[in-house]
Amino acid sequence: MIRRTLREWEYLPVSASADETGVTRDQADRLLAAARRTSLGGSDGERVLVDGGRRLRAQQVVGILVADGVTLEILPKIDADAATTRASLVHMLAVVYDLEIAAGPSTDLGWQSRDLIDILIQLFCDKLAAVLRRGLPRAYLRREGDLGALRGRLDVTRQCTVLAVSPQLLACRYEDLEGDIALNRVLKATLVHLAALARASETRRRLRELLFVYDEVALPARAALPSSEIVLDRSNAPWREVLGFARLLLGDRFQTTSAGEARGFALLFEMNTLFEEFVGRTLRRALAGSGASVSLQGPRRHALVDLARENSPVFATRPDILVSWKDGLTTVLDTKWKRLTDRTEDTRRGVGQADIYQLMAYAQVYECCNLILIYPHHIGLPMPAGRLADYGIVKPDGACLTLLTIDLAAPNTIRDHLRAQVTSPRV
Repeated sequence: MIRRTLREWEYLPVSASADETGVTRDQADRLLAAARRTSLGGSDGERVLVDGGRRLRAQQVVGILVADGVTLEILPKIDADAATTRASLVHMLAVVYDLEIAAGPSTDLGWQSRDLIDILIQLFCDKLAAVLRRGLPRAYLRREGDLGALRGRLDVTRQCTVLAVSPQLLACRYEDLEGDIALNRVLKATLVHLAALARASETRRRLRELLFVYDEVALPARAALPSSEIVLDRSNAPWREVLGFARLLLGDRFQTTSAGEARGFALLFEMNTLFEEFVGRTLRRALAGSGASVSLQGPRRHALVDLARENSPVFATRPDILVSWKDGLTTVLDTKWKRLTDRTEDTRRGVGQADIYQLMAYAQVYECCNLILIYPHHIGLPMPAGRLADYGIVKPDGACLTLLTIDLAAPNTIRDHLRAQVTSPRV
């Protein structure tokens, strides 16, 4: 299996005989075909990879793309080495998927030598092994059977009809405490799925050991996972996080997954979406207990009314993040996965004009005087991560727009950083 790693927007060389940095034309075609099969790739796959003939170019989608004989890892464009970047990406996924993961570069996970999927598999194995120490979850399942002795309740109707000529048998209805339940089936399917993808021998060994625990559990078809049948209550609440991790690895909101074979697998995340939800959820945790309310993707309001249709609302708006403070004021935050420039290169720092118009509309519609645009920080900016610039909007009530950057290469500092910046004195 050939494995290659790129950053967003970087190129993967394509040649007749691939060197240590590139792939052959046949391998490139297989990666392109895998990209086309994902929902994030679009009909032609070009939202993931663009074919330039002698090279493929990654787009603004990160994660893992596996085709027959070749694996491509696409990492975010963060100013850090591959190990730190993988740790930062895993931290973002952990926040978005509500996973408690100690995923710093110092953690012994082989951040430098192992790709993203191997690291995620190891983390999943750690989580699953920890909860399995309490034993495999079981539930009482209803059963029916014709037995030689009464068990449970007698099915009188069946006994008097079907078994009327077989008095030695009793039609029984009873309950058995079994491990072959929907939760365990989904987790077994996840382990089988990951076993086809794991590269490290230690990871494969752990997967085999965990699968042995699930020996009594039936393996469902990939297209018929019994996810809707899972019931989480107090008795199995510790499994909630593991189930969320399994859903991530099997495919959910930000990515798509194929039938589960290593020859065709994708675990992909659109960075604009991932960055937005990461910032929103981090800010919600940062402001917990402050009395502020943090809304993600809303509330929805309309910018205009149609005078010809009895003032019916048109042109809906929905900010990425809206903070409602105890004093009645609001702050609207919008995230942009884009690299800003130094002011010496561009007096507008690379901020899109359409983004400014959008924030001005939010100021009007949401009666908001505090607006924040959040970008990822990078070393090309002349100052540390934080408040980059403040602008006043030319309007009677003088709303203020702030450009803010956060350092994804130092993920453990982001929560405190956001809290400090967003709660600093407001206009």
